[in-house]
Parts: sequence; structure tokens; C-alpha cells
Amino acid sequence: MGFLTGKTAIITGAGRAVLSDGRCGSIGYGIATAYAKEGANLVITGRNMQKLNDAKEELERLYGIHVLAVQADINAGADNAAVAENVVKQTIDAFGDIHVLINNAQASASGVTLAEHTTEQFDLAVYSGLYATFHYMKACYPYLAKTEGSVINFASGAGLFGNYGQCAYAAAKEGIRGLTRVAATEWGKDNINVNIVCPLAWTAQLENFQKAYPEAFEKNVKMPPVGHLGDAELEIGRVCVQLASPDFKFMTGETITLEGGLGQRP
Repeated sequence: MGFLTGKTAIITGAGRAVLSDGRCGSIGYGIATAYAKEGANLVITGRNMQKLNDAKEELERLYGIHVLAVQADINAGADNAAVAENVVKQTIDAFGDIHVLINNAQASASGVTLAEHTTEQFDLAVYSGLYATFHYMKACYPYLAKTEGSVINFASGAGLFGNYGQCAYAAAKEGIRGLTRVAATEWGKDNINVNIVCPLAWTAQLENFQKAYPEAFEKNVKMPPVGHLGDAELEIGRVCVQLASPDFKFMTGETITLEGGLGQRP
């Protein structure tokens, strides 16, 4: 029995993805696996229902937890407040409380320069990332205040360092960093722990990119000093588990960067 047994976590962008060696192949699925091993009930969202159902089946079978899979897509053409509120309503109906909100979902048109970026591509990143984080935080707030819960948001080194070809993605992620710091200031009185993680993980998308375009991969993906990219479950997922612990309340509002498993708070 893990220390999250009986707790409920919402994780956006947590459909099943695996690497060629069988390890978790996306940050969202890595977090979901780490939480499942600690006994948490999970609500996982995403656009692809098949990946969500695959995740639900595997996590329930392997770890004996309960998983609610909800298709949800926050975008420029949707009633986005209603989308987030629907996820929260289904969570409360199924589990009664919310203890952790993890805003991981993000889409973008990476590789397109700022001068060539379209409004539609910019909207894709800002709505799926920044607006999604905003709407889920607002919808979850009353329940997190009740449980003195935790919010874990995701930003990126793309925003911290101004990565080439990632203008919309970087803008969305920097917006999420600002939103996180304000929430930490405003919600501290409610004993809600609010933090943000900037990860660098080895994912199925990167693995496929390396196989398909080895030269481009070599030029664009920089290896951290520790010599490997972060493991989605064992490093990034476990950090998210620790951030849901009452022992980490003192860290609220901090940015945590993860590069190949090396965590630091700048």
C-alpha cells in the first residue's frame, strides 16, 4: 500500500505510450504509472480515447487501482471552461474528492520559426497548454482547498532558454510558469501546494525521431551533463509523487528542472 492510497489525482495528457524496451514512453503515462504504484485513484484525460483506454486497462490490471478515462480537448473552438468542469464533475462523481491536479497535456507545431508561425499553430499551443492549465486549476480549486491538495504544472526548457522553432510552445510554457507562481501566492492560505516542473525526458516521440532522422536528432537534441535523458516514470514521475507529499509544502511556487534525472531549484 502506497502513501497515495485513497487519494485521487487528475493527470492530463496521460494516454498509454511505451518505448521499444517497454518503459513508459510519455511523461503523462510515466506520471500515471508512478502514481498507480503508490495506490492513487486516477483520472486521465487526452484526445485519443484508445490510448486512454489502453492506459486504464494496464494500470488497473497491474496495480489494482481505479482509473477513470475521460476524453477532453481544450482548443480554440471549444467551450473550454465546460470541458474542464466536465472532467472535474466526473471525478467527483466517481471518487468524491480531488487531491492532486497534474497539468501535463500540451500540443504544438514545433520546428516552425516565429516568422512562419500561423495564428492557428499559435492557438494550438496556447489553448492546449496555457488555457488548459488555467481552466483545470479554476475548476479544481474548491476541491483542492478542501483536501489541502497539490497542483503540479509543466513548463519547459524551451521557454527558459528560447529554443529555436518553438515560439508558441515556449510562450505557452512561460505563461504556465507565471500562472503557477501567482497560484502559489494566492492559494498558499488554503495550504494548496503549487509547483512547476521543466522536464527533459526520453519519450516515444523522441525515440521515433531519432530512428527516422538520426542526423537531425544529433544536431537538435542536446544530451544533459549527466549523460542521459530523464526516465518518464522513475525520475519525472517519482518527482511528481514527492511533490504530492505533505513534506514538500515548503517548496510551493518553485520551478524544478529535470535534466537526465538531475533535479535543481533555480
